[in-house]
Amino acid sequence: MLPRRTADELDAMRDAGRVVAQTLQVVRAAAVPGVKLRELDDLAQTAIREAGATSSFLGYKPAWAPTAYNGALCLSPNEVVVHGRPSGQRLKEGDLLSVDCGAIVDGWHGDAAITVRVGAGSEDDARLVAATEEALAAGIAAAVPGATLQDVAQAVDAVARRHGYAHLPDHGGHGIGRSMHEPPFVPNRPQAGLDRVRLHAGSTLAIEPMLLAGGERYRHKKDGWAVVTADGRRAAHVEHTVAVTDEGPVVLTAP
Repeated sequence: MLPRRTADELDAMRDAGRVVAQTLQVVRAAAVPGVKLRELDDLAQTAIREAGATSSFLGYKPAWAPTAYNGALCLSPNEVVVHGRPSGQRLKEGDLLSVDCGAIVDGWHGDAAITVRVGAGSEDDARLVAATEEALAAGIAAAVPGATLQDVAQAVDAVARRHGYAHLPDHGGHGIGRSMHEPPFVPNRPQAGLDRVRLHAGSTLAIEPMLLAGGERYRHKKDGWAVVTADGRRAAHVEHTVAVTDEGPVVLTAP
């Protein structure tokens, strides 16, 4: 059973979501050829701190992780799908960069991601990003009272299939609130049992399609964090924190 957030709790999550959105705007503008991933993370840490928030990611250590996370952003270039760590790597013209950010305000979390083409980029990358954003919009539109997680997963999956892209098979979105990652898992394609998880007004979810230009096989980098496509093809990842309301879905991480 998904918790029902009150109006005041949704307002607090909106405050956190606004910090995330503003931080992502700063990072998008700075993601140009020659900049280091670590420099982008430094910008994000400053933006979050100056907004009076704290990072959801910095120091985060889930049970599966070998080390605590070392940044305020997940920065995943090209074949890195998600969980790429800040480093001294410099962006190059034509890179494709996924940027994932989380922030906490008064104990409530917001979580969102964008994928940025560095410089002009390629038409193939533009199509991949556009399809991933379309899949996110479809998933959000399906998040209405009375719908199920199966409806959300089917909406995301239908867009990916129509455009000919694969998903990561066992990664997806999640519940969110007082913790960044709460039950339930929110897959990006249909799974048995999802039709038993029904949404209601006050439900809050992080919906996050990750579409792959190649196959769905992946591996982890040696750091134990970064997820990389096995075939070296590129990936795109976008995400919003969404509230289910009687008036329709509300994106809490919109600018």
